[in-house]
Amino acid sequence: MRRYHAPGRVNLIGEHTDYNAGFVMPIAIAMGCDIRVSPSTRSVLHLTSAQFPGEMTFPLDVIPTMRRTGAWVDYILGVAREIHALGIELKPMKLHVDASVPTGSGLSSSAALEVSSALALLDGHELPKLELARLCQRAERNFVGMPCGIMDQYASVHGEEHKAILLDCRSITHQLVPIPDGAEIIVANTMVKHELGSSAYRQRVQECHEALSHFPGKEALRDVTLGDLERTASQIPEIPLARARHVILEDLRVQNFLEAAGRGDLHQMGKLMVESHRSLQHDYEVSCEELDFMVDTALTLDGVYGSRMTGGGFGGCTVSLVAPEAVERFEHGLSARYHDRYNLAPAIYRCTPSAGARRVA
Repeated sequence: MRRYHAPGRVNLIGEHTDYNAGFVMPIAIAMGCDIRVSPSTRSVLHLTSAQFPGEMTFPLDVIPTMRRTGAWVDYILGVAREIHALGIELKPMKLHVDASVPTGSGLSSSAALEVSSALALLDGHELPKLELARLCQRAERNFVGMPCGIMDQYASVHGEEHKAILLDCRSITHQLVPIPDGAEIIVANTMVKHELGSSAYRQRVQECHEALSHFPGKEALRDVTLGDLERTASQIPEIPLARARHVILEDLRVQNFLEAAGRGDLHQMGKLMVESHRSLQHDYEVSCEELDFMVDTALTLDGVYGSRMTGGGFGGCTVSLVAPEAVERFEHGLSARYHDRYNLAPAIYRCTPSAGARRVA
């Protein structure tokens, strides 16, 4: 029996910029998705999960023409369809999924499932890392129906221990960014996910396209400068204007975050994280009451350099940079105040940059 692992990710900064050809800075995390592979005596794909009850079986010859089911298996079926489209024969097999990254948390459980299932379905047929990430992105876009950028799949495939990834979402290339000593990356899960998330994501993509239409000759909002935006602002409706302002400034924040990390300037890194959150809260409007409360609370606690929502928004997680000696007090303080407000106990994770997808047994 073989086993494959793909990690989830936490995005340190650069939110909703990936599908605008911009810059992002994620880390792969230890939490992820494991898939055990065993042979099948029938010409089928047999799927089970430790997190979801029941089992599902799909004839291999039917998978290329299937429509999505609306269940968790769609991520695997989408990957299987993309593998078949490459001319690679699907093998009869049983896949058992066991995920440690929580669903709906903004930590990219979907990409972890896609990438681990791709490795399992390929089962020894190696693809270049970039093609593996692109295949999984196509599965989510073409079959699941989410118009996502490539950040999540790329981070899951290319993760490195002790380093963040500065990903250029236009060239689809990256550089590794060491995380300065003196801070730990703490992720706090609000334990809520508002249903608005999926539809609002698609809406934001459309609003960015609408904003871009006011800049002839520009291929993406990444190409629009602040000066361009200011000169054209009066011609752009209020909402697309706000979305564009977030994207343009967020790309600048990623570059400034990179420079601050190179100097070991944790205070500046934290300041940029807070600016990112306020922009997501007010200009991009993808935060929610629970995320805002968690960020605002974090910023009152000792040893916190900065905090922001991470992921698509409308619930999920925050990410904070915290001095190592303050982590325990941070966890207790944030948990107590969040529980007092919402009667929910947030899950809190200490995250370190981890290796990317791989065979582990």
